[in-house]
Amino acid sequence: MILVTGATGNIGSALLKELRRAGAGPVRGLTRDAARAVFPEGVEAVEADFALTTSRRSGSLKSALDGVRSLFLLSRLGPDAEILDAALQAGVDHVVLVSSITVQTHPHLGPAAENLAVERMLQDSGGLAWTILRPTQFASNALWWADAIRAGEAVRVPFADVGLPTIHPADIASVARAALTEPGHRGQTYALTGPERITPRQQVEVIADVLGREVPFDEIGRGEAHRGMAAFLGDEVADAVLDVTGGDVNDELLTVRDTVPRIVGAPARTFRQWAAEHAAAFR
Repeated sequence: MILVTGATGNIGSALLKELRRAGAGPVRGLTRDAARAVFPEGVEAVEADFALTTSRRSGSLKSALDGVRSLFLLSRLGPDAEILDAALQAGVDHVVLVSSITVQTHPHLGPAAENLAVERMLQDSGGLAWTILRPTQFASNALWWADAIRAGEAVRVPFADVGLPTIHPADIASVARAALTEPGHRGQTYALTGPERITPRQQVEVIADVLGREVPFDEIGRGEAHRGMAAFLGDEVADAVLDVTGGDVNDELLTVRDTVPRIVGAPARTFRQWAAEHAAAFR
């Protein structure tokens, strides 16, 4: 049995489809609301709400992990130490963890340090085999602009011409599927990127092309961007996001890697492909 956490999210939903197409055997998707979850045929929906009290959360985790041998885990989705301990007690054999490339590119930042702490908890668990995925910026982050684009307003972003090797979440899912179902991936850490660097300005141009209409674009300064982000992310996380999206980039962050095609045997998906698949979100 494979358990997928974050099963309704950008990576988890794609992973469920990949696992079913691959005939990976029994698959279970973890969600806060099993009654409303729409999963591929044959996927079992189970509930666990990490906002519950510790005792109730532990009970739902124990039930979700019953019979599970492989676990796909999104870092910091919930209390990671508790999840990993529950997995160990349940007899889980292998955990595929989604961390962040910032662990190696910006280890001094708070969110990167938190991700690294989860990686080390897994590696030091004493009984769980592990594979760690460190993706770069997600193509789906462009959904932050969806409200403005639908309203015909300008997309307003800092660092308009800093290009990052943005990754399609489905490529993270493809690598996770390989790690969960194929030999040779245990004990490995994979940095994951898309096939090319693309700037925010270019992303908006691609979305405009897919929509067949003009999308206004304005570059703003870091200070203005920080004020907007801090309102819902907090100061520290807003600063970290701004550093890794243009304020403090480095060669390690900007490197385009061949990890996705090397593992899955197919080219990494482009931002244009992601935009075409999600055009309805911007109409």
